[in-house]
Amino acid sequence: MNQNPPISAQAAPSTDTAADGASREVLLSAQNIKKYFPIMGGLLRHQIGSVYAVDDVSLTIYRGEKFGLVGESGCGKTTFGRTILRLEKATGGTVSMAGQDVLALQGNALKRMRRRMQIIFQDPYGSLNPRMPVSDIIGEGLLAQADKTNGWGKRSIRDGRVQDYLEAVGLRRDYSRRYPHEFSGGQRQRIGIARALALDPEFVVCDEPVSALDVSIQSQILNLLSDLQSRFNLTYLFIAHNLSVVEYFCNRIGVMYLGKLVEVADTDALYATPQHPYSVALLSAIPLPDPRVRKKRLVLKGDVPSPANPPKGCRFHTRCWLRERLGNPAECSTVEPVLRTTTGSHQVACHFAEQVTLEAVQDSAARQSVIDTAIDA
Repeated sequence: MNQNPPISAQAAPSTDTAADGASREVLLSAQNIKKYFPIMGGLLRHQIGSVYAVDDVSLTIYRGEKFGLVGESGCGKTTFGRTILRLEKATGGTVSMAGQDVLALQGNALKRMRRRMQIIFQDPYGSLNPRMPVSDIIGEGLLAQADKTNGWGKRSIRDGRVQDYLEAVGLRRDYSRRYPHEFSGGQRQRIGIARALALDPEFVVCDEPVSALDVSIQSQILNLLSDLQSRFNLTYLFIAHNLSVVEYFCNRIGVMYLGKLVEVADTDALYATPQHPYSVALLSAIPLPDPRVRKKRLVLKGDVPSPANPPKGCRFHTRCWLRERLGNPAECSTVEPVLRTTTGSHQVACHFAEQVTLEAVQDSAARQSVIDTAIDA
């Protein structure tokens, strides 16, 4: 398979220390990312407010890891992923990759950076142009990045590379002459993966890549992504709703709520000992495979507040079961919690994270069960 030449001389990579003391190279660092969408109104259509889709989110992604980002619909996961790739214009913040501020790049420097950062879209049907053959769909990025050093401007070279990547994702080389309507949903997603990898990126945003697929096909795509990561030294930001999929696929997980990052931890630590009340509620909703085992679930009260008018203080306090159990402390509704390290590399944005114990969870679930039983009666 053809390999890209080095893009440019890179700055010395930054490193961080893992919980076990091992040094890890930081591939991408997003600091204080904000993305506000204007709300227009009035006769003159002036701005009357903002939707705080992503509000001051910071996270670090290490080279070679699969970082999962989870949360309810509308919490800002996809917007965050698109913003760090500059598919959406950031309202504020910085994104550093290989010593460069991605959000400040312009012209040829931005063009070179785009080869290193790609995205796999959620919808395998809407993300492929039905009027273009597969060779043009995958080769479009190659043509845009063509120069004298790679020769991608020549159709024969471009088509050969497209066929190489079709083969890499488990499709036949002669499929390059077909159109999207000739493929199933799983095959279309494989084409989307091939398109993302054709430029040999280092970092790939996977925006719910399996949510539109059948369960049997989901496992195939997840295994394919894992194999491709090992083969091409990829780093993933994996955005998803399915917590079981994230547990299986990701090394580290971030939990978002209403535009904020509320918890970050290694996968095993998050699923074994979640420290944010919202994470506890999310994990309690995961169904058990054994129908004979009954599980007490923490059902959050009320609806998610509007991102155009988020609550003051902790954004989760209006639905927080822990706050209710502690007697509604004033800090929750007045002081915004910061993301702080509690144990090891576990980070959580909660004033009372240390109070999230198994006893507290069981007590809240039991009290909720009593209330629900009384209402049903």
